[in-house]
Order: sequence, then structure tokens, then C-alpha cells
Amino acid sequence: MASYGFKDRKGEPVIEIKNVSKSFMTKKGRHYLFKDLNLTIGDKKSVGLLGRNGAGKSTLLRIICGLDQPDHGEIITDSTISWPVGVAGDFQGSLTGRQNVRFVCRLYSSGPYIDEKIRFVEEFADIGSYFDMPVKSYSSGMKARLTFGLSLAFDFDYYMLDEAGAVGDAAFRKRSEEILAARRAQAGFLIVSHNIGDIKRNCDIGIVLMDQTAHVFDDTTEAIEVYEKHIHKAKK
Repeated sequence: MASYGFKDRKGEPVIEIKNVSKSFMTKKGRHYLFKDLNLTIGDKKSVGLLGRNGAGKSTLLRIICGLDQPDHGEIITDSTISWPVGVAGDFQGSLTGRQNVRFVCRLYSSGPYIDEKIRFVEEFADIGSYFDMPVKSYSSGMKARLTFGLSLAFDFDYYMLDEAGAVGDAAFRKRSEEILAARRAQAGFLIVSHNIGDIKRNCDIGIVLMDQTAHVFDDTTEAIEVYEKHIHKAKK
């Protein structure tokens, strides 16, 4: 669940992860991604979220932004948080890209700003005539570009980036990086990426998900070292 009305002492947007657990059933019994997770992210910090495949990084992003529910615990925040950027969104397949975007824009905006935001998404996603074709005809990459553009059409306190650097060609990635760099002046990011360079360039702190808990590091270099040691150990 998400609760609202929480700010830190300076009035800055804060995301508090309180006693959050997430698990799923396997043939060998219940498997926990993380247990009783407690974290506070504030001051619009940019956070690099590291962990081996299956550690629960993407799941944690989905829980923070409200797309998934924890087994127990809560996310306490009054921050505006984007849906995960970089993954193919849950669009209505029978509607066109434009119709899907217009529907979301009506939820988050009003009046003349709606058409302005639709134009932004159309130009940013750069999928040509497909913008006016049913989303069910899109490739996963095209859906990801549409999701990316739709998220960036709005000003959030925090953006959730899930392997966003892997979306699109070189020109699209360059355009994305330029916009994200400009947003960093006014927003925080939670970034999941297997590209260590992305974490080094864009993050203030690092969080490593391992052993069903989160390890927080004020220095991303240290976080990366711990993550790489953990990966190396797991391969032995």
C-alpha cells in the first residue's frame, strides 16, 4: 500500500520503504526477493539499484511506484513518482499509440497542455506512422519508447528507470540522456542498469540488493565493488 503526507524535516520529497517484503512460490517452497526492507530516499537523490538477476530490482521499482504490491509493509511518500521508464508499458492494445497517450495525459494534465504533451511524446518516441496504429502491432522496443516518452512528458519528483539505457538506437539513447541530464536538476532517479557506466555517471548513492536485504552506500564506487564481488562469488 502507499501512504501519503510524509516529508522530511526540510520539506523535501521523500520515499520511505518500511518493512517491505516480497516473495513468490516455487516448487521448493516460498522464495523471498527481500524481507522487511527499510530504506529512506530523500533530497531527490539519484540512486543506483544493483543486484544479480532475480534479486528483485525491477520488482522493487514496481512496488515503489504502485504497480505491484508487497506481501507486507508499505511505501510512505507524498512524492510524485513515474511508472518504470524503459520497459514496455501496459497499453490498451486495440487503441493507437496516440489514443493511449491521450488517455494518460487526461489523467495527469488538462486543457491545452494535453495536446502539447501528446506532441512531445510523438516527437520523442519517434515511431513514425505507428503512433496512429494499434499498439498491439508494436514491437517491444516501440512500446518501450512510447512509455519512455510518456513518462518524460510529465514532471515527477522521482523517475524510475529500468534498463532505460538499452532502449532504442544510438541517436535515441543520446536524446534520452540529454533530457534526463536536464531533469536531474529538479528530480531524483532510481536507476536499474547492468551498465556500470550508467550508474557511475548518473547516481549519487548506490543500493545493492543481496541476501534478501538492501545494502546502502554513499559512494557508488563502493557499491559497485560490493556488487561485483557478490556476482563473482555467486558464479563460483
